Amino acid sequence: MGKNLRWRVLLIVLVIAGAVAGYVGMGYSHAKKEWTGPGSPSLKEALKSGIKLGLDLRGGIHLVLQVNTKDALKAERDDAVETLKNQAKDLGLGAVELPSDTSFAVAVTGQTDTTKLDDIVKRFLPDWNTSTGGGKWAFALKDPARRQIEDNAVSQAVETIRNRIDEFGVAEPLIVREGFDRILVQLPGIDDPKRVKDLIKNTAFLELSLVEAGPSSEAALKSAYPGGVVPPQFKLVEAKAEAGRTERTYYVVRKQAVITGRDLKNARPTQGQFGSHSVTFFLTASGSTKFGDATGANIGKRLAIILDNRVQSAPSIKDRIVETGVIEGSFSPEEANDLALVLRAGALPAGLVYLEERTVGPSLGLDSVRKGITASVAGALLVFVAMAVYYRRAGWNAIIALILNAVLLAAAMSLFEATLTLPGIAGFILTIGMAVDSNVLVFERIREELRNGRAPKAAIENGFSKAFATIIDTHVTTIVSAMFLFQFGTGPVKGFAVTLIIGLFISVFTAVFVSHTIFELEYGRRQHIDSISI
Repeated sequence: MGKNLRWRVLLIVLVIAGAVAGYVGMGYSHAKKEWTGPGSPSLKEALKSGIKLGLDLRGGIHLVLQVNTKDALKAERDDAVETLKNQAKDLGLGAVELPSDTSFAVAVTGQTDTTKLDDIVKRFLPDWNTSTGGGKWAFALKDPARRQIEDNAVSQAVETIRNRIDEFGVAEPLIVREGFDRILVQLPGIDDPKRVKDLIKNTAFLELSLVEAGPSSEAALKSAYPGGVVPPQFKLVEAKAEAGRTERTYYVVRKQAVITGRDLKNARPTQGQFGSHSVTFFLTASGSTKFGDATGANIGKRLAIILDNRVQSAPSIKDRIVETGVIEGSFSPEEANDLALVLRAGALPAGLVYLEERTVGPSLGLDSVRKGITASVAGALLVFVAMAVYYRRAGWNAIIALILNAVLLAAAMSLFEATLTLPGIAGFILTIGMAVDSNVLVFERIREELRNGRAPKAAIENGFSKAFATIIDTHVTTIVSAMFLFQFGTGPVKGFAVTLIIGLFISVFTAVFVSHTIFELEYGRRQHIDSISI
């Protein structure tokens, strides 16, 4: 055996050994995460867990969410009001009105310097249209800015949900934007469906607002205002239900929040001296400034901590608070941990509406896996028979290359932690066809060289060298197409693309390098060859 051939054989053996070891190792790693029995998972369990299955094969949760972009617009409006107040605090401005989520108005007085006010608006509120009349300045958010805020809210919601799921540890989640304001979430093979669903449902849209009245019943609070209508600058918010209390209680709070979840930097669960569980949050630099100014100017008043439009607690402001605060409530340890996780991973810029929610059982997936494996095995066996009959001993060369192709593809998907979906199985079968096609190209080239009078050894060398360019061309064009599918497709389409791309790279290795090496092992050591079986 020549030196060059020895290195080729050694490389193939190392690739096979590394692939098998990697597959088994990743299988043990995946199996340990799900193992519930005593001891460690068996080799059988490790082999089963080598490749992660997608939602369509393993089961899990399928959600379609809609982002309530009005919340983001409202937060932007509140920021604009706060900016105007801070920049024009010496201009004698009057009361602020909040007629809608994208507009507000501020009263001007005789002491207001409208020239300075106009300069402040141009410098600090460039995204707002202004109009004057009736002793007030009215502000309306410009359409391009409104569309940008709504788009950013949906994009940020996608990233925030992804961060939460990643911290929770769900393997290979699918979280993608659909349309303008919808988000598709698929979580395959989760161990605790209820907790994960609760984690996603907990939108954690946090607001801290000053309390005007309460807690009391809804009727009692409304009766304190003319006509029983809460003024437009305030809103009625329900308090979190307490254990043992059946009647609902409410607070009247200011519509304009002091700070929101967008001002949070970090959060962690904490425990009080009497064993109660709470969540401590930390603010950004701008959030600290706003919070410090508001609490310093309202010492003695109550501050409502509103989470998902429900008052968690309403403590009194005893001193100026700058960098940190505490959310108290009747939290269990798990609830406090999950709330801190949600806030730490990022508070959503807007609330969510659940348009669709369903749990996908694994029974259909298992049936699909069985049928997919049956189809793959049946297709492979027919290909094996066809190759062996038509190309005789050379056909067995192709069969060995195909088996190795399947082994390496399974190992590569495990090592890359790719998720196998039902379309991925189709990609697996298509890869077998592409690999066979490469062998056919080589074998037909060898036959052509033999018909032209070439010696067997020369025919083998010329066959591989001349077919190589064609094989590369067909594989590259298919890989480019698969990359576009991966880039622009959603979950199942991406699963097909991933399997196909990995399989095509392996196909070049097995159909050219491995197959050529097998020919060299069979015929390369002979001094003279009269014919080859092909």
